[in-house]
Amino acid sequence: MNTQLRLVIFCLALLLRRETAIAEDLTCLKSEVDGTGQRVTWYQNLQKEAYAALDRRSEKVAKLKTTDQILAYQKSLREFMIQQLGGFPIRNPLNGQVVGQLERNGYRIEKVIFESQPNHHVTGNLYVPVGSGPFPGVIVSSGHSRTAKTAEYNQRFGIILAQHGMVALCYDPIGQGERSQILTADGNPQFSETTLEHYRVGTGSILVGKNTATYRVWDAMRSIDYLESRAEVDPKRIGMTGCSGGGTLTSYVMALDDRVVCAAPACYLTTFRRLIDTIGPQDAEQNIFGQLTFGLDHPDYVIMRAPKPTLISSTTGDFFDIGGSWDNFRQSKRVYTRLGSSERVDLVEAEGGHGVQPANLAAIAQWMCRWLVGQDKAVPVVDFKEFDIRPESELLCTEKGQVLLLPGERSVFDLNAEIEKGLAAQREMIWKSANREQHLDMVRKAAGIRPLSQLTEPTSNKSGKVQRDGYHIDKLVIHHGVGVPLSALTFHPVDPAESAYLYLHDGGKEADGAVGGPIEKLVREGFVVVSVDLRGQGETAEGKPDSLFGDLKTFSLAYLLGKSVVGANAEDILAAGKWAADYKSKKPREVHVIAVGRTGVAALHAATLTPDLFTTVTLRGTPKSWSAIAGSAEDAKWLTATVHGGLQTYDLPDLLQSLPAGKVVLK
Repeated sequence: MNTQLRLVIFCLALLLRRETAIAEDLTCLKSEVDGTGQRVTWYQNLQKEAYAALDRRSEKVAKLKTTDQILAYQKSLREFMIQQLGGFPIRNPLNGQVVGQLERNGYRIEKVIFESQPNHHVTGNLYVPVGSGPFPGVIVSSGHSRTAKTAEYNQRFGIILAQHGMVALCYDPIGQGERSQILTADGNPQFSETTLEHYRVGTGSILVGKNTATYRVWDAMRSIDYLESRAEVDPKRIGMTGCSGGGTLTSYVMALDDRVVCAAPACYLTTFRRLIDTIGPQDAEQNIFGQLTFGLDHPDYVIMRAPKPTLISSTTGDFFDIGGSWDNFRQSKRVYTRLGSSERVDLVEAEGGHGVQPANLAAIAQWMCRWLVGQDKAVPVVDFKEFDIRPESELLCTEKGQVLLLPGERSVFDLNAEIEKGLAAQREMIWKSANREQHLDMVRKAAGIRPLSQLTEPTSNKSGKVQRDGYHIDKLVIHHGVGVPLSALTFHPVDPAESAYLYLHDGGKEADGAVGGPIEKLVREGFVVVSVDLRGQGETAEGKPDSLFGDLKTFSLAYLLGKSVVGANAEDILAAGKWAADYKSKKPREVHVIAVGRTGVAALHAATLTPDLFTTVTLRGTPKSWSAIAGSAEDAKWLTATVHGGLQTYDLPDLLQSLPAGKVVLK
């Protein structure tokens, strides 16, 4: 056969495969026989759970009638929030420095650096009015701006507060401004989108039982410490404000730190009901583990500080729903009224989109003047063009523009790695002192995985059939009592072997199921292969998953409800494994598992907790340990393969070592 003929045959074969792939419809949920025939995403299912939890919270808040009841409610929420953040470090010396100064008309800008933790520096600009003082001090928390403290809206905050007799400290959050936690080889921030750094920081933080918010809140609290250390500032008159992500941090800190006398979070506060129903959960630090199940909603950040003065600053066109903002205000107003301080909470709504509009800025300045300066008079709305905005280069605090380039600087990844070292010693003691059943109980509790005996017996409905050369594919929908049907494909050779394979992939049931792919290779060897969309994958994913992290929207809502993707997917795997073992068989058949990517973590949990269900487990491209992830920016992609606080009791190698040798193969 000549070369030209071979090329023609090869092209025809490719064309045939392409036409076959185009003709195939491998979706299952919409064509389910004897079922609803509807696609149900895991996010939709979690929404129902969230709304039920929020309804329970509303009933609880409605019963808060007396001062004692409100104080007890505040105390329980604060204790819960601090616990879920993993607590805070001890206060180290700030070692504050003023490294530069700019004289402006009526105020000066000092460039300051201090340590929120040892060798973990915070950079900020301090706006100090002319005069003898002491003045009230206001923390300005930046939103998700790459330039952070030097962004124009943050400069405007500093300027207007200084012009009205207040010292303002606008500082860089982690992952922003001069505090990028991940740099390129030439010393520049690796990511232009700051939320990507916050998610990466969140991966290791979650594993050690903390959160990106833990570090963000602590930096803000240490910023208050710095204000208190300045002779120009009256420590009894402290305020806080910030927009967007800065509104988040203002909401958290004003709820947890009694030193914040007056607060004005901007463009953040709504209600979780409206948030979940519209744009969905947002950035890493905006989700606290289990807060919805416990009953901690957006209005509670205001209620927790009642009756201290609080202004909710909102805009009509914000993506943080304005209807939710007004609901938040009404809930807060009722509690403040019961405490006899209804005038101390208010809401301003300005026309415009997300951000501090001129009217918002004036209202925030007036609010701070009223409660901190003692001057209750209108602050005029000023055109933004009137503000003396300085270029970023004039306001930088470090010589090279990044704190990570300072000698001995520690990133959040370094801090998490240090915490992990302490947890490693703790885990070693746990696994030496307890027996296997006790170990497994700890794993079940941490990951949220029920025993197989407590799971609903899996059933299935047909959804269609696809014929391929030499084998066929049955389309099925598996139900196992969790409210989310699992779409599945069973690849059948003509003469199947007794044992079968359960094939799992981050990309869902179709990821490796193409003609000529890894699943077809197993089928050609005579095995039935069951490929499944676990919750949050394939047909049950909410939109297009992030290319790096997976289905972030669903992960975040599950996290808010105190659930892990690992735990939910492990239960799915147990149900699918049980179905594969029992389907049309008088005795359970052997089931071999192949899991690709982060899904392998869930498969390892399932195999560890129910080892008799699976004959072998092969993990491909799966992280080998959580401890290596905890302090790594590169491995932070495994966010959805985490269990909150998992490293406090076990690591993935502990699971491997609890299984018989050869049971699990890592590739």
